[in-house]
Amino acid sequence: MSSERLIYLPLGGAGEVGMNAYVYGYGKPGKERLILVDLGVTFPDMDGSPGVDLILPDISWLEARKGDLEAVFVTHAHEDHVGAVAHYYGQLGAPIHARAFTANIARRKMEELGHPPTAVRTASAWPETVEAGPFKVGFVPISHSIPESSGLVIDTPDGRIVHTGDFKIDLTPGVGEPFDRDLWAAIGAGGVKVLACDSTNVFSHHEGRSESSVAQPITDLVAESRGMFVATTFASNVARVKTLAEAGKRAGRSVCLMGRAMRRMIEAAVETGVLTDFPATVTPEEAANIPRESLMLIVTGSQGERRAASAQLAAGKYNGITMKEGDTFLFSSKTIPGNERGVIRIINQFSEMGVDVIEGDDRYHVSGHANRPDIDAMHKLLRPQMVIPMHGEHRHLREHVKLAEANRIAGILAVNGMMIDLSGNAPKVVEHVETGRTYLDGSVKYGALDGVVRDRIRMALNGHVMVNVILDEADAPLGEPWVEIMGLVETGRSRAPLVEVLEGVLAEFLERAGDKILRDDGKLEEGLRRVARQSAQNEIGKRPEVTVVISRLTD
Repeated sequence: MSSERLIYLPLGGAGEVGMNAYVYGYGKPGKERLILVDLGVTFPDMDGSPGVDLILPDISWLEARKGDLEAVFVTHAHEDHVGAVAHYYGQLGAPIHARAFTANIARRKMEELGHPPTAVRTASAWPETVEAGPFKVGFVPISHSIPESSGLVIDTPDGRIVHTGDFKIDLTPGVGEPFDRDLWAAIGAGGVKVLACDSTNVFSHHEGRSESSVAQPITDLVAESRGMFVATTFASNVARVKTLAEAGKRAGRSVCLMGRAMRRMIEAAVETGVLTDFPATVTPEEAANIPRESLMLIVTGSQGERRAASAQLAAGKYNGITMKEGDTFLFSSKTIPGNERGVIRIINQFSEMGVDVIEGDDRYHVSGHANRPDIDAMHKLLRPQMVIPMHGEHRHLREHVKLAEANRIAGILAVNGMMIDLSGNAPKVVEHVETGRTYLDGSVKYGALDGVVRDRIRMALNGHVMVNVILDEADAPLGEPWVEIMGLVETGRSRAPLVEVLEGVLAEFLERAGDKILRDDGKLEEGLRRVARQSAQNEIGKRPEVTVVISRLTD
């Protein structure tokens, strides 16, 4: 029996949607040579992670073994797959491989953070491969909602792994490569040991629709509309952006792209040859002078992002343009679970303006992920020995295992941190690695358990009180304590100012305190905090967070 083993370890993306990071390794236990597939982010929300800019996977385990890491392979340019590459390059230092469009996006990210763009290497499509230690990795074109998406063929000394990345079976995707059944069947013909497969839409039992199916409905809608027409979609869905732009042109409208991400994606698609015939556009400055009925805007912000173009238009004005009664706003997108409140807020703001909003209409959007029939078809095309569901919440992974077993394929439910040994004839769990989330907050990264976000949430829920006390050389209070409040009502049950009530009870506490407490900063701070919180509870029904500042005069 070989002393080497083949392992799979998800650090993100397994048991959740987003923040994808999948490790494969081969070698002696604990000394495997490693590759990383994808390194993405997920996005914060004000409820669970207020003030955070991005959420990244915890790569502590991988960083500790960075000397064993041969390379990073990125399947496509969605943020949940490529968004953390530049943020972690300084900690990992491994070369990054991606196809041209994805590499273009990754290099821009590297440059923004001061890393060498040359660390990102452009890979050609299958059958060309990249050697990385014991692995040979090939990028196989696969259809998705962004150009040049690829599944990976990972050949190892212990057999072939196919990692689908995000995919759907689309024979007419509009932009990018159609799904090639013959190519994928050929990849499976030589035998596939492991299929790591997208699980996102495993509960959708109907056949997936092609991206091309939305073109005519969108064209008809734009042609029938009066006033200004504005549409939002995922900026990365270059095919959809092109469909929208072409619909605008056919309706005799000037087309303007608004939002940095939208322009960046189209520029990258043109630079890499993915787009060769995108309709001519006007600048936002030119758009401001074009009659409303002759103008179409394609804007960012399909998920209700507060700083994106959609939200700015809903709030009143963006780049000098305002929405008016009789205009139309189309969400050519699906609202990702968790983003509903932001989208509904925008819809209602537009409604108050008299704008007609179209959202949640399947005629104008199709998913980029494989529905259950597509997943089933991939199983049958590749006929793997075992299936590892990935890219999905726990319920998706569990259902995907059931599908694999119905197809008489061994499946295993592997969530983040679960190391799977793939060496034998069936997958088995061999280790649990501690994983979690890392917050990018401004320019600093810190762990989710560091307490920063927890303290923010507590202050947001309870408000904040600052207590200031000065003691003289004899440890006696010098004057009365003074209080500052933030995030709290100013008057409570007694109808006196809350600040004055707190200052009064704190002064009484200091008068009663003995020398033992007054000489001990820790005990004094604890007592002042307890009194301030209890008094606030009595006055306003809240127990705020309290900061105590003790100043002592010296000779």
